Amino acid sequence: MNQYVTGTIIKRFREKREITQVQLAQSLNVSDKTISKWETGRGYPDITLLEPLAEALGVSVMELLAGESVSNTNRCFNMKKIQFYVCPICGNLITATGEAVISCCGIMLPSLEAEEADADHGLKVEKIEDEFYIKLDHPMSKEHFISFVAAVREDGCELKKLYPEGDAEAHFKYRNTRWLYYYCNHHGLFRLKMDTVI
Repeated sequence: MNQYVTGTIIKRFREKREITQVQLAQSLNVSDKTISKWETGRGYPDITLLEPLAEALGVSVMELLAGESVSNTNRCFNMKKIQFYVCPICGNLITATGEAVISCCGIMLPSLEAEEADADHGLKVEKIEDEFYIKLDHPMSKEHFISFVAAVREDGCELKKLYPEGDAEAHFKYRNTRWLYYYCNHHGLFRLKMDTVI
């Protein structure tokens, strides 16, 4: 991972769980002095203790390493809360319909924050019967390109992967599409509300 668990994180999760250093130590079969050392930064838990430590603190290993607990209040499928994650190492694309702790290639991925389209990332949308055709006037070189386009509806998301040196265009079924999202590998995620273009 791109960071290791710190004493501050352990202490915060322990206090949130309302357990003492002694109680935590007993559940891990270590001394309370060991817990004190971790929390004051004079030592770190061995990697073999990460899973038991996370369990004792009531969080996942990913949450422990990230330093924050994730409590997803989105208890039902809600496309309005869609999140996109892109790995900067391998380019892997992951979506979620609420908060999540996502990692790829050994690093924690932040959810991408969508921006409104700017002049350099505008797109043209043309409706043809029950489909719409999207074309972006954007470089598609190996160094700078649009990686994907997504049409988000109330009941799902349709993704089209684009490739360097290919065309920056896609076709989608219209089917009540609310938002278009598209990702530039240099400038990030952009979003466009469909009722503003059709």
